[in-house]
Amino acid sequence: MQYHTRYCTHCAAPLAPIVQMEDGGPKERLRCPDCGWTHWNNPTPVLAAIVEVDGKVLLARNAAWPGKMYALITGFMEAGESPEQGIVREVKEETNLDVHACTLVGAYEFLRMNQIIIAYHVQARGEVRLSAELVDYRLYDLPDLRCWPAGTGYALADWLRTRGHEPVFFTAEENAERRRGLE
Repeated sequence: MQYHTRYCTHCAAPLAPIVQMEDGGPKERLRCPDCGWTHWNNPTPVLAAIVEVDGKVLLARNAAWPGKMYALITGFMEAGESPEQGIVREVKEETNLDVHACTLVGAYEFLRMNQIIIAYHVQARGEVRLSAELVDYRLYDLPDLRCWPAGTGYALADWLRTRGHEPVFFTAEENAERRRGLE
C-alpha cells in the first residue's frame, strides 16, 4: 500500500496542487495554501545487498511475497547513517550475517515505488537467522542466478558482469509467474 501526503506537516491544512515558479520554470506540486509548505515528493533512498556467503549469493523471500519470489536483501536508510553503514545494519538485522567487505555496485531507479536503490555487493559470514519479515532464503552459485527486470535485478545483472557472467533474465512469462499474487 502506498501512502500519499494529504496534509501539511507544519500546520495540518489540506494540501492542494499549486503551480509556482521554480528553478526549472512553473511546476505543480502539492503545497499548503495556508503556510506555503511544499511537499517535494523526493524519491526515498533504499539500500540493497548482493550478499555473498562462501562464494554463493543469498536471495531471500519476504513474508508478504509469493512462494516463488526471491530477491536481494533491502531496507531503508536511516537518518544519521551512511549508505555503507545502513547496508551493513540491514544485512545483520535481516540475516544475522556479519559483513566483512562492502563495495558499491551502483544506483538504480525504481520509479513505481518512487525510490532510488543504492546497491552494494557485500561479503558476509556467520550463521543465517532470518528476521520476522523474511520466511526463506536460498544460496545460489553465480551461474544459477536469474535476474528480474526491476531495480535490484539490474543491480544483480551489473554485478554478475563484473564477475565474468553474462546475466540471464527471467522471461516476461516467468517473471509474471514469479510475481503472481504480489499485486
